[in-house]
Amino acid sequence: MFGAGGGTSSYREIEETDVVFLWGSNARETHPIFFHHLLKGVHRGARLFAMDPRRTASAQWAESWLGLKVGTDIALANAMAREIIHAGLTNQRFIRNATTGFEEFAASVEACTLEVAAEETGIDPQTICEAAHAYARADRAMICWTLGITEHHTSVDNVLALINLALLTGHVGRYGSGLNPLRGQNNVQGGGDMGAIPNRLPGFQEILDPEVRGKFERAWGVALPPKHGWNLSEMFEAMERRELKALFIIGENPCQSEADRHRAEALLRGLDFLVAQDIFLTATAALADVVLPATATWCEAEGTVTSSERRVQRVRKALDPPGEARDELWILSEIARRLGHDFGNPGAEENVGLQWPCYDEKHPGELFLHSRLWKEPVEGSRAPFSVVRYRPQVEAPDEQFPLVLTTGRRLDSYNTGVQTAALPSPLRRKESLDISFADARRLGLSEGDPVRVSSRRGSVLAPAHIDPSLQAGVVFMTPHFQDEVRVNALTIDATDPKSGTAEFKACAVRVERTER
Repeated sequence: MFGAGGGTSSYREIEETDVVFLWGSNARETHPIFFHHLLKGVHRGARLFAMDPRRTASAQWAESWLGLKVGTDIALANAMAREIIHAGLTNQRFIRNATTGFEEFAASVEACTLEVAAEETGIDPQTICEAAHAYARADRAMICWTLGITEHHTSVDNVLALINLALLTGHVGRYGSGLNPLRGQNNVQGGGDMGAIPNRLPGFQEILDPEVRGKFERAWGVALPPKHGWNLSEMFEAMERRELKALFIIGENPCQSEADRHRAEALLRGLDFLVAQDIFLTATAALADVVLPATATWCEAEGTVTSSERRVQRVRKALDPPGEARDELWILSEIARRLGHDFGNPGAEENVGLQWPCYDEKHPGELFLHSRLWKEPVEGSRAPFSVVRYRPQVEAPDEQFPLVLTTGRRLDSYNTGVQTAALPSPLRRKESLDISFADARRLGLSEGDPVRVSSRRGSVLAPAHIDPSLQAGVVFMTPHFQDEVRVNALTIDATDPKSGTAEFKACAVRVERTER
């Protein structure tokens, strides 16, 4: 929407803003460094609004918790947009000078009244109204989100709905006002910056643009295909069609991280050739024809990482890797050499922690992005409003599967547990089926009771944990303990057609007490 895929603001700014929407994010547990900065802002008077189906550890710090039903984010955002328009709280100067498509967007949300949104989301109309007014009236305001927004079949539209709110109010392109996707893993931002995206070259430049492609072809001395590559979901679809027969996986564990684990494992087993490059023998690596032990841990590698605030920072090696493990760059360069292409001897160069954009080698970087939108006339293209309509979750609860399972992370573990489960820890809790008081009482469950959780794709066993953060009708699990509780045997692989992201955050399940 803005021409560059990065959070528009820095962490420092959230300490000095007036209103924060923390949307679909339990940052207290999943992004604790960022949350430390957010708490500084709260202590200085910032108003925090948490939009999440669970009353998470983050939501407990909020002035207002908007406990929406799973997957109703667009219904909530569109109702807020309509309220801001009807209350006369839009930033007309910003809309006129820096955006396009306002009239069409305004017409599209006209039917999204507070009452309609209350029915769809389960949130009181007055609560929605108060949050919308707080955001629109603030001098500085920020929206921060994570996988609670993007792991849905409406992933892209969810993000566009949040961007619309910022465009309505002018809360982007100024210090203390912005849009911030908190990245799910270390250096996700850096991977995107360097072109590890199927439709972009480094710097988020469009591969279909002949001028852009020619620039890289001249620099790299190779011809680039004028087409988009496959995203992860499309790769698995191509495996099913037998169009993709060989796969090189670096630092990823799709055997356990993909929705519908049974399908993912079967397709990986069916490949003609599979290479896995990782720091541990993951479940995916165990299926591989070749395993390349790498040095991707924080203390064994040289290089740079780029954080969610676009800050590029140097990483320095502290320890030599064990055994036959080799540096990631060395492995890739050596493979290239044996294929007849010399990558030279790439390595990390000195870096002082700059935030991009940097316009030349001496530029100090910029704290926030898109200040051009506030110039008159606006430099470059304007930011477009997007018409996005609420669509409910793909798999709604019914009599057979009456509960909604949503998944996420915990503070003491990480992703599929490849790193955090490698060694015992007194702090780490085991997997559980987190369930509300109301549902536990209805099912006759007590704390620790063994239960079977079933979906249309499979079932798992886990102890019940009665969690006061959950609303009736919603249960919660994590992907951290796949060797013990294979949660991804439950989740649905319905994907967003625009991004390929699977709907990890919503599937229908039933819970039954069982005997182990």
